[in-house]
Amino acid sequence: MSASLARTPRPRMLRHPTGVVAIVILVVLALIAALAPVLAPHDPLSQSVMQANLAPSGEHWFGTDQFGRDVFSRVLYGTRSSLVLGTISPVLAALVGCALGVIAGYFGGRPDRLISRLIDLLMCFPELLLGIMVAAALGPGFWELVAALALAFVPRFARIARASTLQVRREPFIEASIAVGCSHSLIIFRHVLPNIAGPIVVVLTLWVATAIRLEATLSFLGLGTQPPQPSWGNIIHDGLNNLFGSPWPIIAAGAAITLTVLTFNLLGDAVRDLLDVEREE
Repeated sequence: MSASLARTPRPRMLRHPTGVVAIVILVVLALIAALAPVLAPHDPLSQSVMQANLAPSGEHWFGTDQFGRDVFSRVLYGTRSSLVLGTISPVLAALVGCALGVIAGYFGGRPDRLISRLIDLLMCFPELLLGIMVAAALGPGFWELVAALALAFVPRFARIARASTLQVRREPFIEASIAVGCSHSLIIFRHVLPNIAGPIVVVLTLWVATAIRLEATLSFLGLGTQPPQPSWGNIIHDGLNNLFGSPWPIIAAGAAITLTVLTFNLLGDAVRDLLDVEREE
């Protein structure tokens, strides 16, 4: 009756080449984030006028910025901020959005009308604009940016969860569960959530990539991780101030963002294809 992601066979995922590549790259990025203090050859906050604007070399693999800080070390430490924020924000948004969407789709009536109007209101704003407004209201900072991006993503998850719940709500096994006296909470956790988990997981992987991109954008605008703590966004911002003197911060941080976003997109495509095959079977 109810489909579960836990039944997805692992060998099938391992035979998906892009999925395997994406998982390997993400594992490497996670290890870099966790072991940044060990892997970084220099202190990412250490400044030296004598070392400013150096080209890549054996001592400084990605060169140095205008303050003489090692770009390679700063990119390694920036992996922490980007991955943590890029993961936490969509997960929080998925939890809140799914709760709202399931309530609206399952119970209908007044809860559905109220939640749908709230979703429509928030959906009027692009996620970047909504994130900027919330981040500006809360003030700059890492956790403020987490809250801003989570709020920006909530209506997207709520709409998907509502649409999926409406579809599942009409299934005969839901009507049978109600007929035998099962509580609403039991039906939701045992039948509704497992059946809508597929599209939510796919969207979650794709929105992690979006969150990393938006984190870089908002940090670039000064609304995210605050200097001197490194994040990929403020590394690019610092590099832009000295573009012709040392382009290496922009190149290195831009390449890191591109690789990470592409990897999560590949993972999302692989998960979507895998779930489509499972539904066909």
